[in-house]
Amino acid sequence: MAQATVPVLDRGFIFGDGVYEVVPLYHGKYFRLEQHLARLQRSLDGIRLINPHSVAEWRGVLEELVARNPAAPQQTVYMQITRGVAPRDLAFPNVPPTVFAMLNQIQAPTRAAQQRGISAITVEDLRWQHCDIKAITLLPNVLARQQALDAGVQEAILVRNGEALEGAASNLFMVRGDALITPPQGRNLLPGITRDVVLTLASEAGMRAREGALTIAGLRAADELWLTSSNKEIQAVTRLNGGPVGSGVPGPWWEILSARYDLFKATLVGI
Repeated sequence: MAQATVPVLDRGFIFGDGVYEVVPLYHGKYFRLEQHLARLQRSLDGIRLINPHSVAEWRGVLEELVARNPAAPQQTVYMQITRGVAPRDLAFPNVPPTVFAMLNQIQAPTRAAQQRGISAITVEDLRWQHCDIKAITLLPNVLARQQALDAGVQEAILVRNGEALEGAASNLFMVRGDALITPPQGRNLLPGITRDVVLTLASEAGMRAREGALTIAGLRAADELWLTSSNKEIQAVTRLNGGPVGSGVPGPWWEILSARYDLFKATLVGI
């Protein structure tokens, strides 16, 4: 890591002109790699940047990363592609892109921490109008997360035009009775890989899973709230804006879906 460098005129550094992707690994095996690489391709298409590698070449890069680094029970690979190094000018340059990838070991939350859930606040969404692109320009997300930390909670739920969209780095779900609702895909939120898994598992568990608009008032009346991501998996929100969500502890549907997600993950990666 100490030997890796990027030129100061890289457009990722100068303009934030690039995209990224994060893929979890469990015991050295990538989780839903094809779906993550497909989302990376959509992000690259969204900023009109040619993918520097084929799917097979990406697999080779990622397999080499695993081979070169000590195995750990749970890791993530971070991939970043920028438009490359060029004199500072807004116009697209005709230069090779910059590609960077690294492994990070992450500590899975303890069962006790999962059972406590987390606290969150709602904040105004200050991001741009292409939140479906996984762009490296994350300053609004950084500010939202810090606003949450300053308030003594773990996460911020972003609200735009009265609708709750997603967390600063997670997708949002609300449970009412046996209904599971998540905001619809579109330019206002990132299409999560874990989000898709949760929708499928919820339907298989007998929930009425669907997409739909969520309001702050709706969140207050929820039986359960969840945030999902590759790192968080399924995380229960037990307090919102200072008040309890439902009974104030992770609910029964969270228990069911969390167990089903663990089983799905173990089956998919063969552990």
